Amino acid sequence: MAPPSAIEPSMSDTHVATLTGPLTVNGVPARRAKSVKIAGGIAAHASSEMFKSPGHGKPKAKRWDHRLNEESKSRKGSTLKGAAKYLKQPDLISLGGGLPSSEYFPFEQLQIKVPTPPHFSEEETKTTGMTATAGKHDIEEGKSLFDIHVAFNYGQSTGSAQLLRFVTEHTEIVHNPPYQDWQCTLTVGSTSALDMALRMFTTRGTCILTEEYTFATAVETAAPMGVHAVGIKMDEQGLLPSHMNDVLNDWDPAEHNGAPKPWLLYTVPSGQNPTGATQSLRRRKELYRCAQKHDVYILEDEPYFFLQMDPYTGPNAPDVSPPASHEEFIKALVPSLLSMDVDARVMRMDSFSKVLAPGSRVGWITASEQIVERFVRHHEVSTQNPSGISQLVLFKLLDESWGHAGYLDWLMALRLAYTKRRDVICYACERYLPKEVASWNAPAAGMFHWIKINWRLHPSASEKGLLAIEDEIFHAGIDRGVLSSKGSWFRAGGTAAAQTESAEPDAELFFRFTFAAAPPEKITEAIRRFGEGLRAVFGLESNGVK
Repeated sequence: MAPPSAIEPSMSDTHVATLTGPLTVNGVPARRAKSVKIAGGIAAHASSEMFKSPGHGKPKAKRWDHRLNEESKSRKGSTLKGAAKYLKQPDLISLGGGLPSSEYFPFEQLQIKVPTPPHFSEEETKTTGMTATAGKHDIEEGKSLFDIHVAFNYGQSTGSAQLLRFVTEHTEIVHNPPYQDWQCTLTVGSTSALDMALRMFTTRGTCILTEEYTFATAVETAAPMGVHAVGIKMDEQGLLPSHMNDVLNDWDPAEHNGAPKPWLLYTVPSGQNPTGATQSLRRRKELYRCAQKHDVYILEDEPYFFLQMDPYTGPNAPDVSPPASHEEFIKALVPSLLSMDVDARVMRMDSFSKVLAPGSRVGWITASEQIVERFVRHHEVSTQNPSGISQLVLFKLLDESWGHAGYLDWLMALRLAYTKRRDVICYACERYLPKEVASWNAPAAGMFHWIKINWRLHPSASEKGLLAIEDEIFHAGIDRGVLSSKGSWFRAGGTAAAQTESAEPDAELFFRFTFAAAPPEKITEAIRRFGEGLRAVFGLESNGVK
């Protein structure tokens, strides 16, 4: 069951909504039987329109001409990629494009061994996993919809139809955007997608809104473009719409080097990086209403969306039972901003990095047809398209081996695995960190734990200041064999903002820890070592716990 929309579109007395039912996992085969057949040729045209519901009764997207910058508006379609449409003509002899012949690709066959759902562990995969094989000419030989001959050559900037179909269906199953003309297009990951979005919407000397602590790479992507990030205050549920409203109501360009009132928001609603905060449904509705009020366009970055967890209840809590069905799993997730986006003011950025493999460098965006078309024009002359090798591997895994049911089974299992790791780090903090100076909220999603340190209790707080104490704590951890991330690295305004804001009366000190990479026993040992370092820095006695 798709999440409900937060804000219903207004309808006149004569406008009767006749929304089509949301796509379900079980409904995919029937949908595919009625959809356009996938063209198997090199650089074949692909669009989400080929694979999604027609959206009868849903409103059309709002247009965003007033928000696109001149660079984006001026982009034209790639002449070379546009010429690929003629490749589908029967008996055509192509001497026009620079497409190398696949007979000179030194790859005849690709094999991968993948888990057989629901047996996802490494050991189970070794013994019960299935082998997916891709040959050079599987399409011609009638063995598959995708092969080395096509995937390893140049492709369209939307990505291959074979993988685009899967992510379009997945997006409709999970989010069911509440307007007609939404589309997806593949990306080479969310960092690249963010870079392109900023190039589409911003100009030098403008500002964007983010959480006050945000993904450091987002700030570092914007800064060289001359775009400044303005931090919005947060609580345990993430960004505060009330503060965002105050910032926008009170905006004075003179106080921001002449920058006009911001209208672009970058946010990570679930398992926010670095804080681990997750916006509730009510919070997301409030955020969307604030965006409507100020005509703000939202970049929704959601790599941790499926890593939403049940609350932490202590070290001896029984294991959480998996959802009874795929529909129950989807329904239990806090709905996305995309799912309530009646105006088409959200570009959602999804990625396989945190749920499959970051090295795949494949993700996708979902936005209105207008925005996706402009995005693709940029894609054509920059990254061109995601790696064909990665696309073929992902197609073999997701479409041919698992299907939508298997992929959701994987996400459900991954969610439970990360929940256990979250519980391990929370219990380790309870056991080893000095509560006189350290406090935290158990994360409800993602892979990060955000710990607040009361730096004012440091013996030399008045002389040293926040940043010096932060550095002392950081190196105390390094000296004891544990690496953490300084909270100041994630300040919205970057290093300069951290230096300025650290002197404010209400300045706080944080450290970020990830519970994704190390095994449970090493997570526990790392927190024990960090606790030792904290006690040494603050002159506290050891608690004697081993």
